Amino acid sequence: MDSFQQVFKSFGLAMVGTMHPKMLWFSLRPFLIVSILWGCLIWLTWTPALEVLGNFLTTSIFTSWIQDGLIWAGFENARAWIAPLFFVMLLIPLISISLLVFIAFTTVPAIVNKVSRQTAYQGLDRKKGGGLFGSFMYTIWSALICLALVMLTLPVWWIPPLVAVLPPLLWGWLTMRLMSYDVLAQHASPEERDILLEKYRWPLLSMGIISGMLGAVPTFFWATSALALVLFPIVSFVALWVYSVIFVFAALWFTHFLLDALKVLREEELSKSLTIESRVINMELPYDG
Repeated sequence: MDSFQQVFKSFGLAMVGTMHPKMLWFSLRPFLIVSILWGCLIWLTWTPALEVLGNFLTTSIFTSWIQDGLIWAGFENARAWIAPLFFVMLLIPLISISLLVFIAFTTVPAIVNKVSRQTAYQGLDRKKGGGLFGSFMYTIWSALICLALVMLTLPVWWIPPLVAVLPPLLWGWLTMRLMSYDVLAQHASPEERDILLEKYRWPLLSMGIISGMLGAVPTFFWATSALALVLFPIVSFVALWVYSVIFVFAALWFTHFLLDALKVLREEELSKSLTIESRVINMELPYDG
């Protein structure tokens, strides 16, 4: 089967699987935990953070032009909402990345275990090419790289075309890295993982970007809607649950695709091994001419 045909097949399986009550619980559990943690942190830091950010936006030569430009454009009350808006925009990537990291580190292994019990994947041996420590370090390193890229590109998120392009690319790249590693951690050897990631680089990146585009829907609403600023606590929790469902769907998608790709790889290796063994045996047999 062509790799992109397998992308569509695994997409359909992931769509159906996401509706399973177990998967809905897998999306609800990290959402509740991350929501409680970030809710407490925001409640404790909202006022002092706005004061610090407001002073920075007013006095810094790098950001004071934003407020002056808004006032010049006719937004006389910009001082009242510019700091909250910046604070919300800073929180969006932090909350999103933390949720994705939490799901990749705690939920993806449970999803892989459930999917691997299906009939199509029961014959796959677990070679355990990735451990808990390796997954943790890989997750943290990938998240830090993505966070650095977000912070560097955040100022241009205000430009309308880029707000619809940059988040999908960043979330897609991070989703591809985290999901690919964690899905293969228990079943593939390090060599098999490297082969699969190299062989299916573009399908996996496409899957990550599509997942990122789905995840960019709540990001776009957060970044462009005044209602999202006014109703930030409510909107943020709703959007966070949407993120959680999308990340669980992405985990199912990558799991179906990569486990099937791993099965095909091992079948090909077994076929090559049998062919080579057959040739060796034929060469060793006596020739009666």
